[in-house]
Amino acid sequence: MLIEGYDDGPLDAGESLLARPGFWSNYLSEICAGGANAESPVPEWFGEDGADVDALSEILFDPERWPVLRVPSADGSGVVVVFRNLVGDCGIDFLLIHPGQSHAQQLASWEGELSGTGLAWRELVRIAENPASEADGVDGVDEPAARLLLLLPLLILNDLEVPEEASARLSAALTAVGVAQDIALSTTEHLLTGLTGRPWHDPAWGSPLSS
Repeated sequence: MLIEGYDDGPLDAGESLLARPGFWSNYLSEICAGGANAESPVPEWFGEDGADVDALSEILFDPERWPVLRVPSADGSGVVVVFRNLVGDCGIDFLLIHPGQSHAQQLASWEGELSGTGLAWRELVRIAENPASEADGVDGVDEPAARLLLLLPLLILNDLEVPEEASARLSAALTAVGVAQDIALSTTEHLLTGLTGRPWHDPAWGSPLSS
């Protein structure tokens, strides 16, 4: 696989890794750790086992193999996620694909926090909900739930801008990738807390202290 600007990187199509146990913990846990007074994320938040998370981590962050996850859209645009497993300079890069262009533009990087240009919620949802069709002959992730979660680190959000639909969409997406519904609700709160930078709770779900 070739991507302009990554000539020295051993890029490898990584879409199949999404189905492996431990993927979502590896990919999203750092977001959960970003809020004020945030709890330390654990694999159980994603319905996963610690041993599976550790095993897949060795694959996802292998310096000899840099997984690439493509999120193409029907209009020819899209996002490419690259695990930049460069020794001493590792991170996750997000590249933007423009319609009609053969090269991808650096959009942002994640190295414990987002640097660069992110996406507004409506932009993220638009890309997630409009995958390229099989007729387009474009490889990549086509399941809207997985696409939404892959793009989530790009989301630029503060506590005054959380759309009413965000919690329901994120919870449904987590459930679609295999997280139990009761776990998905609390994990969504952890994710939104990390994204907004402060504790967050959806009033529609009732008090987290009630049972």
